[in-house]
Amino acid sequence: MLKKISHIGIAVTSIDEATPFYRDVLGMECEGTEVVAEQKVKVAFFVVGESRIELLEPTAADSPVAKFLEKNGPGVHHVAYEVADLEQRLAQLKSAGVRLIDERPRLGAHGTHIAFMHPKGTGGVLTELCQPGTHG
Repeated sequence: MLKKISHIGIAVTSIDEATPFYRDVLGMECEGTEVVAEQKVKVAFFVVGESRIELLEPTAADSPVAKFLEKNGPGVHHVAYEVADLEQRLAQLKSAGVRLIDERPRLGAHGTHIAFMHPKGTGGVLTELCQPGTHG
């Protein structure tokens, strides 16, 4: 069962250049930045109500976000939904025949456990499921 929209991921070429819009124009509070080495990405989270906007900046030319930017330019990258039990939800999706990028949870920003569903099985939207970890 989905608990809420955790965040919307937005691919940017530079977090430093994108931050003033979210912080100064929209008035969102930045919770800080973090490098997620496994994903080859630097992220910044901005609070909006009970959800967040996650800016994603590639840290390497071969990162998935760099490839996304090459193909699509800056913009919405994914939608993430919070779940209570990620492993159980992945097992349900797999048994239902949903195409998964991650069949097992992996570590994301802030100690969160994450897994992605393939856009070809979700109506074209890269969809992330996340379960807060020790810092979430």
